[in-house]
Amino acid sequence: MRFLFDSNVWQEIFGSISKNKTRTIITMIGVLWGIFVYIGLSGAAKGMDNGFESVFKTVSMNSMFVWGQSTSKPYDGFKTGREMQLKLKDVTTLENRIPEIQYIAPRITQGQFGSDPVYTVRGQKSGSYTLNGDYPVYTKISTKKIYDGGRFLNQEDIDQARRVIVIGERTQQELFEKNENPIGQSIRVGNVYFQVIGVHKLAQGVSFDSDSALFIPFSTYRQLYNSGENVGYLCIAAYDDADVVQVEKDIKALLRNLHRVDPEDERAFGSFNLGEQFAKVSGFAKGLTFVSLIVGIATILAGVIGIGNILLISVKERTKELGVRRALGATPSEVRNQIILESVFLTLLSGIIGIILGAGVLALINNLTKDIDFPYTNPTVPIPYVLGALAIMVILGTLIGLIPAQRAVSIRPIDALREE
Repeated sequence: MRFLFDSNVWQEIFGSISKNKTRTIITMIGVLWGIFVYIGLSGAAKGMDNGFESVFKTVSMNSMFVWGQSTSKPYDGFKTGREMQLKLKDVTTLENRIPEIQYIAPRITQGQFGSDPVYTVRGQKSGSYTLNGDYPVYTKISTKKIYDGGRFLNQEDIDQARRVIVIGERTQQELFEKNENPIGQSIRVGNVYFQVIGVHKLAQGVSFDSDSALFIPFSTYRQLYNSGENVGYLCIAAYDDADVVQVEKDIKALLRNLHRVDPEDERAFGSFNLGEQFAKVSGFAKGLTFVSLIVGIATILAGVIGIGNILLISVKERTKELGVRRALGATPSEVRNQIILESVFLTLLSGIIGIILGAGVLALINNLTKDIDFPYTNPTVPIPYVLGALAIMVILGTLIGLIPAQRAVSIRPIDALREE
């Protein structure tokens, strides 16, 4: 390893490079471009991945919605067009028979899907908002950030059918004074008074509810609106390692069986699989990363081969010089190591410049995309990936350097000295 710190070795390497500056620079650009492409594409893919993770951070990534529609086929004595109505007992059956389900939250809503919003009053102020009957488990699927001093619904609210309500921050702004604390205050929803127990913040990213939505216990909703066992729709989250597409199919198949619907009737129950959509985006980002790896390695390999070619030419041009060195006592290993070191140096230098340029471009992209309404955040390449790329370049530089190195070693001193 002493030759790495030998000033004479490095003087000869820089002397060789300086004799053919243009040719060396053009060849280095090939390696530089390869690592630049890899860093650029990988970073862009990571930025997209980060962006969508940020968007989905407030909801379970393996979540879906299921609701009742109408049948499209006659079955078991029932005619086509029968309206499907989900029931609370469906929740228990789904939990017991589909083990991939982690959380399931039945919801009932007024003010969405064509129904009129509820008229809400506090003092002289009023507004119309969406009212939801919920269980506490709902926050396991869609996170609700509650302002300090408040809370979301709990199991005691459900068991006792309390007349408590969680409001949105926009609802607070519209019904309360600027510095007034709404916690503990009463508001009238329709003809019923509720005590405010919490204010939920506007969610950044994907949210199932607006910043003005109202939440009351599911049991309270049943009493006030006489909805019985009916459920508006189901919010469901599967375990992280579950196949969300298959879970969705299993849920709808079981619901068709429970409600005596033709097994082939795909219209009886509607669904939206958020997990499937996220998986597609994530898969695209991973695919882009893989493509960047293939393109980058191929380009780097082409550049490294170019470096090997210029070193072969350099060896031929330095035949007499190498002969003199051999005649003065230089061993074959010393000559070989110098050529290999020159190959690795050029490869590594090209790679480092390419990484710096790629990082600069990613930083520029990050600054340009900060204020746009698109899920794109912090395009970076993990350090292990960068170090791995550099390691590959060193290996390739060493291997390609062996060819001109062996050519240099094979030159006989007496033949070299006869070269004109």
